[in-house]
Amino acid sequence: MTIPLPAGSLRATSLNAARRAAELDALAGGELVDLLVVGGGVTGAGVALDAASRGLRVALLEAQDLAFGTSRWSSKLVHGGLRYLAQGDVALAHESAVERGVLMTRTAPHLVRALPQLVPLLPELGRREEAALWAGLHAGDVLRRVARTPGSVLPAPRRVPTAEALALAPGLRRARLRGGLLSFDGQLVDDARLVVALARTAAGFGARIVTRARVVELTGDGAEAEDGRTGRRFAVRARAVVNATGVWADQLTPDVRLRPSRGSHLVLDARATGIVGASVLAPVPGQANRFVFLLPQPNGRVHVGLTDEPVEGPVPDVPEVPESDVDFLLQAASAVLARRLTRADVLGSFAGLRPLLAGDAGRTADLSRRHAVLTSEDGVVTVVGGKLTTYRRMAADAVDAAVARRVLPAGPSRTRDVPLVGAAPPARLSTLDAPEHLVSRYGTESVRVAALAELDPTLAEPVAPGVPVNAAEVVWAVRHEGALDVDDVLDRRTRVGLVAADRAAALPAVTDLVERTLAGILA
Repeated sequence: MTIPLPAGSLRATSLNAARRAAELDALAGGELVDLLVVGGGVTGAGVALDAASRGLRVALLEAQDLAFGTSRWSSKLVHGGLRYLAQGDVALAHESAVERGVLMTRTAPHLVRALPQLVPLLPELGRREEAALWAGLHAGDVLRRVARTPGSVLPAPRRVPTAEALALAPGLRRARLRGGLLSFDGQLVDDARLVVALARTAAGFGARIVTRARVVELTGDGAEAEDGRTGRRFAVRARAVVNATGVWADQLTPDVRLRPSRGSHLVLDARATGIVGASVLAPVPGQANRFVFLLPQPNGRVHVGLTDEPVEGPVPDVPEVPESDVDFLLQAASAVLARRLTRADVLGSFAGLRPLLAGDAGRTADLSRRHAVLTSEDGVVTVVGGKLTTYRRMAADAVDAAVARRVLPAGPSRTRDVPLVGAAPPARLSTLDAPEHLVSRYGTESVRVAALAELDPTLAEPVAPGVPVNAAEVVWAVRHEGALDVDDVLDRRTRVGLVAADRAAALPAVTDLVERTLAGILA
């Protein structure tokens, strides 16, 4: 059974400045909600959708913008848990495989595609390691079948000869290459877009989504918050509260102990690497079952990642990539390529902080990726840990805990069958009358985005030469996706900001478009 959004879903799901102002006023005016969610990342937006789709009255407060934190800094992989399987955690691997299947076949097939992943068989990968990896890939495929993800969505793994390996990844080092191991996993077109789609779908079920609202005090009965646009303080009354602020969770719930871990990525031009359609996994010397990924992106770029390093001290709003991480990633990636990568090849970089629960492991890489739902003495439910792939399960568990604690009138989670805004099967998406790059980012809504450019041909123009984002997408972001300023558009709705040079080139046009859209000047 598929649960549809309300009739007139575009208006119901649209997030914009006017809706934010009205919903903030309602909350500040004393409206009582069943569930207050703090945090607008993938977990918080997932919690809001889960609760709202159960019929609860929901409000979400986010200090910055949707997907401002860790959720936009992921590898964009929707993975089946092969690494967890190698560590012996079959339950977590199974959970990942199930949730990957849900995303790819039910809730977000427009945002997730099958990604070929190639392990090149070079001398650095010994025969014993090759055999173990091959066995692991087959075990992962068993999980894929148990999770009932069709082979038409994710094909089975296979060995490929040298010629095919080079066809899949022309930039590979050819000397003593003896073919490759090819498998398939899920890849998001954009992690931030998943978060926006979750928040908008929750809004379609009636959730109040308020960004730029920083919570300064949190209790089991609500929160004291500050409007980031006006500085006004206001209180929110709630029957139950979920803290989904990720690496900042311990700032609102001090009894939660976290040990953040930094995952860094580099942004390269695909032409510099020779990596196009398939991703390449480069083994990390001396570390079993650890790889550096070279991940092709739809915009002609390649993301190289990732690291797993502990982070001490205060958590920054935007983590920086240290020079040591740059050196490590370039060296590991170069080991499997014909051409050695240098710092001159780096167009940009980004890092995210994993909200891992503190444990006894010496390395953060060895800490569990399981999520935890914790309830404080005053009733605040905190959800931490986990992975982007399993956000839906995390959200359901958090809402279950809140419902049980406060005896809220709600049944079980329904989100397994709730398609996100824009979702449709691939067969339908292929028939849409819209450019392919819009379909891959907006799904069924791509037709409406394209229609903006038909009404005003100037909106069909790119925001800067060589930047694959047109003016209509900027207008759409402001009118329907909750973008309140230029940074929201460049850094989260379109991801142009991942490369500083692209951001600088697009800034004048995007600034003008945002200002005119907010002022209601554009038709």
